[in-house]
Amino acid sequence: MKTCFISALLALSLSATAQQLPYQNSSLTAEERATDLLGRLTIEEKAKLMMDNSPAVERLGIPAFQWWNEALHGVGRNGIATVFPITMQMAATWNDRLVHQVFTAVSDEARAKHQEAKRQGTMKRYQGLSFWTPNINIFRDPRWGRGQETYGEDPFLTTRMGLAVVRGLQGYSYDGKAPASRYAKLLACAKHFAVHSGPEWNRHKFDVQQLPPRDLWETYLPAFKSLVQEGEVAEIMCAYQRIDGDPCCGNARFEQQILRQEWGFRGLITSDCGAVRDFLPQWHAVSPDSAAATSRAILSGTDVECGSIYESLPQAVRRGDISEAQVDRSLHRLLTARFRLGDFDDDSKVEWTSIPYSVVHSKDHQQLALKAAREGIVLLKNNGMLPLAANGIKGIAIMGPNANDSVMQWGNYNGKAAHTMTVLQAMRERLGGDLRYVKGCEMLEAGESSNADSLLKALSDISTVVFVGGISPRLEGEEMKRSGEGFYKGDRTSIELPRVQRQLLRQLHEAGKRIVLVNCSGSAMAMTDEQQTSCDAIIQAWYGGEFGGQAVADVITGEFNPCGRLPVTFYRSTADLPDFEDYRMQGRTYRYFDGEVLYPFGFGLSYTTFAINDIKIADAVDGGKALRLTVRNTGKREGTEVVQVYVRRTDDADGPLRSLRAYQRVTLDGGQQTPVTIALPRNAFELWDAATHTMRVVSGQYEIMVGTSSADHDLQKFIVSIR
Repeated sequence: MKTCFISALLALSLSATAQQLPYQNSSLTAEERATDLLGRLTIEEKAKLMMDNSPAVERLGIPAFQWWNEALHGVGRNGIATVFPITMQMAATWNDRLVHQVFTAVSDEARAKHQEAKRQGTMKRYQGLSFWTPNINIFRDPRWGRGQETYGEDPFLTTRMGLAVVRGLQGYSYDGKAPASRYAKLLACAKHFAVHSGPEWNRHKFDVQQLPPRDLWETYLPAFKSLVQEGEVAEIMCAYQRIDGDPCCGNARFEQQILRQEWGFRGLITSDCGAVRDFLPQWHAVSPDSAAATSRAILSGTDVECGSIYESLPQAVRRGDISEAQVDRSLHRLLTARFRLGDFDDDSKVEWTSIPYSVVHSKDHQQLALKAAREGIVLLKNNGMLPLAANGIKGIAIMGPNANDSVMQWGNYNGKAAHTMTVLQAMRERLGGDLRYVKGCEMLEAGESSNADSLLKALSDISTVVFVGGISPRLEGEEMKRSGEGFYKGDRTSIELPRVQRQLLRQLHEAGKRIVLVNCSGSAMAMTDEQQTSCDAIIQAWYGGEFGGQAVADVITGEFNPCGRLPVTFYRSTADLPDFEDYRMQGRTYRYFDGEVLYPFGFGLSYTTFAINDIKIADAVDGGKALRLTVRNTGKREGTEVVQVYVRRTDDADGPLRSLRAYQRVTLDGGQQTPVTIALPRNAFELWDAATHTMRVVSGQYEIMVGTSSADHDLQKFIVSIR
């Protein structure tokens, strides 16, 4: 009898265990499942789930989760992956449809790699489904080493590119149509909220003070607002520094009032790595200990901590710094995001898990990387020397510190390419035995050029030099240790081409060599002497990814007609720049800089020529304007023009000189022309209104400028009325 009773109890126990709990029921909403699971967790378990490295909670069947993953320009730090050009080069394509294709490919590789990690029974950092990209900070100063991670200096271009990235990563169409799947493909993260662009060396203590409201709302916030309201971005990352005394990750005004209440953000906020630790007395000195820092961050709205400070959450709850209900508000958002990913469900229910591993570094993705590298190259100067004919060329030398450097092309926050073709290798493939390689100099040091006479003697039979110079991601990047002439801890103190390279180029020019300078850098370089004197052609090649070398060779030899346009202003000198630590926009970027520039924002040459004619402006039904114009290729070969439209309020004495509000790429055969229609919706005329302290459309006269760059001489101007 006793044995039968025990057997019955065991059967009942097994039945109860097999019964599905509400959070395990995939037919419920993600929010309902998160609510149920919250009530089953201890405060210690909650703390662990709110850190970037979230361990499994085995008693509840919660798998381990990694919040920190990278996909800046390809899946990063996780073995072989397609390495696309840096984001600055993708911005230079002015082709956000292409950028959407790139990040759709990136998200395919990301899902496949995550699934492979699951099959192998591992879940380490950089293998999760939360990707801390895109970086949509405004690149206000070319000295910032991390500017290469952004999409340039303009809020509108950054917004267009950022939306393309988020939609590609999260499985949406280019136009923002949600996927048919009930599960999210990935979680994208817009960073670093809200005002951040260097310097690197003091970011853990720096305080942005007295920032004009106009600069905040017109320059620093628009891209974040659009990615929240139009892109439905899943995550926002708060930045390191303070704003008016409050750290970004403990700033209720930005995280609660602006982000959640005014913009309606429903996703989660994650800290930058160590940013909550920075509240402590050694750094920002706003919290006395870890528990206080944890409470401040969560109460302000920071849901995930990258670091380990949130380990003190149980202590903070016990001593009354924060209630468990307030903790649950944040944790609910985290759990909801994980349920939306399908993280708790069987793979058979989640369509994204069927993406095959064969997509990783596939031929299609390689071709996409080559296309992005080609389209992002910007031809800055050409006195007729380019393109070089691919056949019958004699007497060409490839020189420079970047000519045979493959890793330089990967940029930072990168994956590992299976194979990378350098400029030297690509040019040898084109020109064969007629090509000579002489490094000439190191990046910052003399090297072979210390004996100029012997170097020039060795090149006596050479008439043409392709010099691949510039700088490197080893010198500019995030909080780096290396410093030296022109560089300090990841940032630049000088934007000029390194002195040894300038000197060698001058010597080569004086010796009668024809010079093509291929500049590799993450942002603007002051190449005034090279533009005016020493070089016959200048190509801005950025850090081009695994196919960067091939793309450069394609442009030099004429196999590809360059069509890139600058997403940043190239200044003439470091002396043109305001104080790096001054976040006011006055005197910065094409919108506020009124001096003479080397190359303007939006500039780029082609091997053909274009004309924009017959511009007509009509009223649109939404209160905006519609532009109709004709673009004609006035040259002999196919090429791509980028029609750019800028706006300025005529009575706005303190506002920007002009602001980009629309653009359109147009590809035409030689001699061909086509009509183009460009919409300027009413919100394209929205600017800061000091009278109401809001962003709104103020009735009045506006100047519409249409052309091929932001330079005044490249624009046709029209006055219109907006009511």
